[in-house]
Amino acid sequence: MKAIAALALAGFLLAPGAASAGACAWPAWEQYRQAMLSPDGRVIDHSSAQLVSTSEGQSYGLFFALLGNDPASFAKVLRWTQDNLAGGDLNRQLPAWQWGRDKDGQWRVLDANNASDADLWIAYSLLEAGRLWHRDDYQVLGRNLLWRTAAQSLRTLPGLGLMLLPGTVGFDSADGWRLNASYLPPQLLARFAAEAPIWAELASNTQRLLLEGSPKGLVPDWQLWKAGQGWGVDGQKGAVGSYDAIRVYLWAGMLANDAPGRASLLEHLQPMAQLTAAQGFVPERVDSATGTASGTGPVGFSAALLPLLAASPAQAAVLATQRQRLEQQPPLADAYYNQSLALFGQGWDQQRYRFDKDGHLVPNWTAACKK
Repeated sequence: MKAIAALALAGFLLAPGAASAGACAWPAWEQYRQAMLSPDGRVIDHSSAQLVSTSEGQSYGLFFALLGNDPASFAKVLRWTQDNLAGGDLNRQLPAWQWGRDKDGQWRVLDANNASDADLWIAYSLLEAGRLWHRDDYQVLGRNLLWRTAAQSLRTLPGLGLMLLPGTVGFDSADGWRLNASYLPPQLLARFAAEAPIWAELASNTQRLLLEGSPKGLVPDWQLWKAGQGWGVDGQKGAVGSYDAIRVYLWAGMLANDAPGRASLLEHLQPMAQLTAAQGFVPERVDSATGTASGTGPVGFSAALLPLLAASPAQAAVLATQRQRLEQQPPLADAYYNQSLALFGQGWDQQRYRFDKDGHLVPNWTAACKK
């Protein structure tokens, strides 16, 4: 197994068709790679004084490299992630959440806890890279990582059932269990359900979280599940929905038209689209308990909302407004989070990729790069 992983990381075995990677260039990925990706495969958040890299950033780098049909960059990002965040072996260790320069100027892991959303995105990108690039070694590594994620981060919550905690430690207490809906993209769970039934169970419970945990259709960044009481307001972050929750609307909007539960979920989340239509911009913060909004969301929020707006013909005008904002005020080249949201949302809006109902990735380069 180590030999298989070594081949995967070394990138010695290029997939059939990999030589045509430049035939369908994706300028947004090329700019992202130049501005954010170090030569050895580290996605750098330049907004932080410590120039941190996170498992989230590495997971997004893998996904975008796959979308861009860029196996060389994919291998570099994977290699750096394994060597620096997973003790040299993703088969045996989930990646640490944060790496960067400490107060003494040393480069090292700053937070060893895992982030389960990153774990899911890394596993997904490995599974789909293995399928699309015909890399069995990537699929083996993806499955091993997925099983380790399940072993460490899945819990059975009384009254709710199987749920994914945001990390292995620090999210359960006497008050209940802290959950983050943006860590649970339904597409990924649908894909994982083909690997094991537990992921189908998690997908069903995630639909409950999305619908019941945000009764006004506005999603908070963090939610609390209490035994015997159900959903409650998170004691640390309150009912605010902002930089985490914006991804929930993004994932939902990108669901395949025939994905189970899509219609009810999109209808439930319409209040965010309606707030955006009324204000002319995506709010930076919403109070999910009262429905009030404040602040102007950064341009990445506009990108994140494109798929949800595109799902409703009634939102054609506000969709056009957000597209125009992205054209006129693109995110700074090295603005990690805004750029990441832009590649997800704008890439989908430009039909660079789709997900099918079972969560498989359908990049445009598999169909002669139709645009």
